Amino acid sequence: MPSRLRLVPRSLLGRMLFLTLLVVLLAQALSSVIWLSQLRASQMEGLLTSARSLAQSMAASVSYIRSLPLGYRPMVLDQLRSMGGTRFFVSLNDKPLDMRVLPETPRKRAVLDEVEVVLRERLGKQVDLSLHFVAPDELRIFNSGLKLDELPRSWAHYALTLEPVNPPVLVTQIQIGPSEWLYLASLMPEPYASLEDQGLPTQQLWFIVLTSSFLLLFIGLLVHWQSRPLKRLATAAREMSLGAEVEPLPEAGGSEVVEVSRAFNSMRERISRYLSERSQLFSAISHDLRTPITRLRLRVELLDDEVMQTKFSRDLDELELLVKGALQCVKDTDIHENIEQVDLNHLLHGLVEPYLGTGQVTLEGEALSCYPGKPLALRRCIGNLVDNALKYGERAHLQIEDSSDAFVLHVDDEGPGVPEQRLEQVFEPHFRLAGHQQGYGLGLGIARNLAHSHGGELSLQNLREGGLRVTLWLPRQAG
Repeated sequence: MPSRLRLVPRSLLGRMLFLTLLVVLLAQALSSVIWLSQLRASQMEGLLTSARSLAQSMAASVSYIRSLPLGYRPMVLDQLRSMGGTRFFVSLNDKPLDMRVLPETPRKRAVLDEVEVVLRERLGKQVDLSLHFVAPDELRIFNSGLKLDELPRSWAHYALTLEPVNPPVLVTQIQIGPSEWLYLASLMPEPYASLEDQGLPTQQLWFIVLTSSFLLLFIGLLVHWQSRPLKRLATAAREMSLGAEVEPLPEAGGSEVVEVSRAFNSMRERISRYLSERSQLFSAISHDLRTPITRLRLRVELLDDEVMQTKFSRDLDELELLVKGALQCVKDTDIHENIEQVDLNHLLHGLVEPYLGTGQVTLEGEALSCYPGKPLALRRCIGNLVDNALKYGERAHLQIEDSSDAFVLHVDDEGPGVPEQRLEQVFEPHFRLAGHQQGYGLGLGIARNLAHSHGGELSLQNLREGGLRVTLWLPRQAG
């Protein structure tokens, strides 16, 4: 199934051209079949008319030869062959000549039946005759079995002109007397000389090719013109997902595209307003909470009860930790950067360099090309993964798998791993498996948010040999 899907183009322009080509070919094939069947029916009708005319001429020639005295017949036939006064090559033989006949086809059979019907109507139903189509090189003329090319050229030139093709020759042998057979060899008139079913004429094939090409060109230009607003929309959506400033889209194109552009512009305004309000909100929270916490610390210092002072200090430490963690989470994920072509190899080597020679961090593979993203955000994302691996697994082994579809980075550690039921829970803010570890418990959550901001994903997997694998997947194509 996947191999079949690869045959279908992925772009809108490619799919429209592909479907248009299929429709055009089907329509042209259907119309060509109908046209060809009508053409062949018309040709068959003309062929039968020509066969009746030829049979009428044969019957007239036979009647004329019959009317001549026996002694004059050979002399008249010699004169006819020399002067070209007939459309047949005619001879008199004492018996019917045996020749290798051509295989029958529907057209040959129709001609033979039509000629026989006319001859028997004109010459009598009891007349003894034979009708066959013979190849020119198998044609025999006289009792001696002479071939056509062994005769003087002038004898057969008028009746049997075979160049430049060698059409089948209709051989008619009719008994006109005891031991006297009249031999008539003739060709079907043009355009029925070959008696073969012809395919589509060259002109028709050229017509199909030209009309299909013009139609595909027109459809391609139309789709390309109409799809430009969609491409701009896709580019703007990707840039906005990375946090870049996006200008309002021009509302142009078809009515449906205009509606989509208008909805996107409205969504862009709402998201920009929401982000601005959120930034102001957290700035206010940071300012408003730090002051009362500091004031409370000063008041705690004035308490005489040391036990109560210790309890209050511990509660204030927890409160300050929660506030700092929340503010750091917002700060680390809300990174305002321009999208650039990031050299991932340079970024990774910069992260690994401090650990060279220690064996704590290893790096395998390399990125095939730069990645369009936010440099600082990507550095924080990957840096968090390396720090997390070193903190909980003592070592970090980085493996790169890059392709035209996605950049994939595996970060393996040598720690105890994570229980299967908690693989998703570790992404939650302030969640830590080991309570004695320092930090806010935000590293993996921030890394996943940064991956999401680039349209990517972060996933966890326990390794069979021990340790945890964190996989960062970043798409190279906007989807």
